Amino acid sequence: MLVATYLLSSLVTVLSALSYTVAQGDLKASLISQGINASFPGDPTYAVDSSAFNLRFSFKPAAIAFPRTVKEVSEVVKIGAGLKVTVVARSGGHSYIANGLGGRDGALIIDLQHLGNVTVDAGTGTAIIESGNRLGDIATALANVGRALPHGVCPYVGIGGHASFGGFGFSSRMWGLTLDTIVAVNTVLANGTAIRITAQNYPDLFWALRGSASSFGVTTSIEVKTFPAPPSATIFQYEWDLDANATAQGIEAFQSFVQTDIPPYLGGEINFSRGPTAGTVTFSLLGGWYAPVEGLNATLAPLLSQLPDNPRATLQTGSYLNSVTILAGEPLDTKSHPDTHDTFYAKSLMTPESSPISKKAILAYATYMANEGFASKTEWFTQLELYGGRNSAINAVAPDATAFAHRSSTFTIQFYASAPGKVPPFPAYGFTFMDGRQRYYGTHYPRLRDLKDKYDPKDLFQFPTAIDE
Repeated sequence: MLVATYLLSSLVTVLSALSYTVAQGDLKASLISQGINASFPGDPTYAVDSSAFNLRFSFKPAAIAFPRTVKEVSEVVKIGAGLKVTVVARSGGHSYIANGLGGRDGALIIDLQHLGNVTVDAGTGTAIIESGNRLGDIATALANVGRALPHGVCPYVGIGGHASFGGFGFSSRMWGLTLDTIVAVNTVLANGTAIRITAQNYPDLFWALRGSASSFGVTTSIEVKTFPAPPSATIFQYEWDLDANATAQGIEAFQSFVQTDIPPYLGGEINFSRGPTAGTVTFSLLGGWYAPVEGLNATLAPLLSQLPDNPRATLQTGSYLNSVTILAGEPLDTKSHPDTHDTFYAKSLMTPESSPISKKAILAYATYMANEGFASKTEWFTQLELYGGRNSAINAVAPDATAFAHRSSTFTIQFYASAPGKVPPFPAYGFTFMDGRQRYYGTHYPRLRDLKDKYDPKDLFQFPTAIDE
């Protein structure tokens, strides 16, 4: 009996390997027959093409296709569907858990880097942004015609994932999230059909794509409402080295301040990192002011009066594009030099406006950062980003207007820890990853599942945090 079981197990293993080999051969032949450039396991470029931004993850896609047109994107989707191979789009590849590589082995990746056009209608200010663009290049292209868009600070983040799941930045309290600016989505569905989706022709799918686009198709471009770039912008930073009690008092002061009538053109965050000595934290107030600089000091005065004297202060006023460059901390031209990698664990949470962080919780975390944080061998930081507060454009959007479910938060908080030297392996003493799909999508998850059944019934587009069919 044991021998028979062993032989059966061995046969299954052999047949699985044979099936995988056949599928790989069919996939390669199909892509080549359509003239679509692709990278396969064993190819000289495969290791680089399949390298994740976060080197904690090392997935092995079945193939990475590099289509140059929407028609080629459609052909790749049809090939994946025909061969029953999971299809995942990659815009910039900055997913913290490597979803752009499928989040597991064996996916067919559609790398959109060749879809890189940005066009702006001078009359309406509407921009068409193809999904191979990264934030730094988009900011530059828009600024060249006097326009701007709310988005994050990292220039190498791709617009595809960024606009699909939110798109938060320092100007978001003034302009909303990136996805709030979308007026149309050009996408390829699971059956290979390329369509333009708006609130008028596909209202249910338009809702889903603004918060969960990757689960429903391959977005080839988005059409967005842009804004006139402010005539000037100021990036300010105040920094202190504080003990746990002073850190807690600073967080409390910031939380109280943002509940006052602060203007929408103020964006900001508090950053924490390891202090110079045990029991301390480096505490930084960083922000953007998108109005004449003359009004900044009076606006910040109530907050700064509650923080320690003699901060290390920097104020830089210039063009809006200059402010984007300062916040990026590196050149915006992503084609001039390659992106870097990291090896890290990160998680985030949001704090509801209806329930401010308690003094007890603030002090407990400040004490943890000042002590255990100082002793940690990881390279860590925490960002407490101002998301809501009075006059926030993000929270002015109705909770059910888009699939993005978070419209009543004060802060979004990111906890980030890198391996020493930012290279693998990530140490066992690092944080343990924990997160969940339903927690992210909130009460919108059941509706998204129904739409998934309708538009992708065979679950062609799947990855670890996708909507389940």
